[in-house]
Amino acid sequence: MSPLLEMRDITKTFPGVKALDHVNLEVSKGEIHAVVGENGAGKSTLMKVLSGVYPHGQYEGEIIYDGQPARFRDIRDSEDHGIIIIHQELALVPQLSIAENIFLGNERAKHGIINWHETNRRTEDLLAKVGLAEAPTTKVDGIGVGKQQLVEIAKALSKDVKLLILDEPTAALQENDSRKLLDLMLELKTQGVTSIIISHKLGEVRYVADTVTVIRDGSTVSKLNAKTGFSEDDIVRDMVGRDMTHRFPQHKRSPGKMMLEVENWNVWHPEHTERQVIKNAAFNVRAGEVVGIAGLMGSGRTELAMSIFGQSYGRRISGSVKLDGTAIDVSTVDRAIAAGISYVTEDRKSLGLVLDETIQFNTTLANLEAVSSGSILKKNEETKVAEKYREALAIRTPSVFQKTVNLSGGNQQKVVLAKWLFTEPEVLILDEPTRGIDVGAKYEIYTIINELADQGKAVVMISSEMPELLGMCDRIYVMNEGVLVGELSAAEASQERIMSLIVNE
Repeated sequence: MSPLLEMRDITKTFPGVKALDHVNLEVSKGEIHAVVGENGAGKSTLMKVLSGVYPHGQYEGEIIYDGQPARFRDIRDSEDHGIIIIHQELALVPQLSIAENIFLGNERAKHGIINWHETNRRTEDLLAKVGLAEAPTTKVDGIGVGKQQLVEIAKALSKDVKLLILDEPTAALQENDSRKLLDLMLELKTQGVTSIIISHKLGEVRYVADTVTVIRDGSTVSKLNAKTGFSEDDIVRDMVGRDMTHRFPQHKRSPGKMMLEVENWNVWHPEHTERQVIKNAAFNVRAGEVVGIAGLMGSGRTELAMSIFGQSYGRRISGSVKLDGTAIDVSTVDRAIAAGISYVTEDRKSLGLVLDETIQFNTTLANLEAVSSGSILKKNEETKVAEKYREALAIRTPSVFQKTVNLSGGNQQKVVLAKWLFTEPEVLILDEPTRGIDVGAKYEIYTIINELADQGKAVVMISSEMPELLGMCDRIYVMNEGVLVGELSAAEASQERIMSLIVNE
């Protein structure tokens, strides 16, 4: 296959940082090409160069697209040439209909008047192509994230896409929705659409990719081809620069006394008051133990965690929470923190961090009293605390005064952990702690979790990745439709046993 795209010796420098260093990428017509690498490796920067976010003149090197030199001025320019990028954070307007979103900025109009009949007819055709049966007039906020991803692809198809770029398209999707999206990519390939996918989920990369380009530290490391064969271990080795025979750190735990006990926990939906979200949940965690909660998206895992953490989700909450054998008050977030419970949210960017603030600011945010005298913040003490956690968690940054938004996903997650560790919790609830993080950074997070357990902390780990739960947890509770339907020891647990408990509940 002839190349549709060649990026030659692309170099992009920010003040004090060389983000891309002579990167080369060649994508053939009609293929699915994966670009992989650790967080901060330069993948997204490379795609921003390609799509005109960083226009010609702001980088060095050459782009050849469809046989011609490409010097895109902005995103509109690259879209006019058939290059469409779908970012991890979807760019849909929730209050508008599917049809309005698909043709936003590209309206079917004449003399300033939108032809709604044509708009809806064309939308129906596009939705059929991506396998959606929703009406064009359906509001986007009324469909799930998986379907919203398909709407984004329909929007791309409306612009006569030749090269479709998907940045972490399945990061927020459950397994069934992920497979539908990947199968759609394979279907689009048969229709002549070329795709680039950025993903940390290496099983998905192997499922769809014809070719894989690995980037490490801003440079091209290798190019792997499905015809000649490659394994996930081959990708990991090239991504991190070393063999990772064990994806999970070795650990041997001896859980101690009973630390957290939740009994008869019931939670009702905050808006639909007739709907019970959590039903008579009961579970426990010992000191020095990592306990997982498995379940499909929508099973109630996050709602359970948030309701325990200061009743930050739900209404008409009832039940008891004991810590070290004593009943505790978790009716507000402040009281939950004071009692010794912390919660690391699944959404670090919106709920876990103030991205436009410094690492120092975020690290001390949940425990300002510890770095204050009266109502006066002690800046020197705050800096000492931030430096302590930077070193302890190996946060890669030149300074604790750097804005958190500039960190890689793995390092942002470490800052969230630092924030809650500074509250000195006895129980740490981790909700999707490695979502959107590469394999190297995952290993570092796993190591931190093991160290916390070694210190006697009780850890609750919610994850949609069953291999992660199987590799890290001493016990696993299985949740389905708001009910804890089973409990498995590490020796008993398997993906098949977990799914069996879910479907046979």
